[in-house]
Amino acid sequence: MIHTLLADLVSLDTVTITPSAPPGSPGLIHIVNWLAWLTMLAGIAALIYAGGKFGWERWHGGAVESPKIILGALVGGIIATSAGGIMNEIITSSK
Repeated sequence: MIHTLLADLVSLDTVTITPSAPPGSPGLIHIVNWLAWLTMLAGIAALIYAGGKFGWERWHGGAVESPKIILGALVGGIIATSAGGIMNEIITSSK
């Protein structure tokens, strides 16, 4: 009985599996690509807004809030751009 189990385990190495994309995946990939572009544009818009607000605060005085906006946009951009690499590493390491 143990010999049969070990033989079955050894024979699993010879099984070849060819992965295929699920139905509808090109549409999902298209949507994710659009979301990635929108995320990048939102980050650029936040940096432009924060730069303008920083200039306004320097010119007119008052509370300086723009560095927080710039820091938030930079951290959000780092997370957004590294998310793809992190997910790719998780998926490839599980094989």
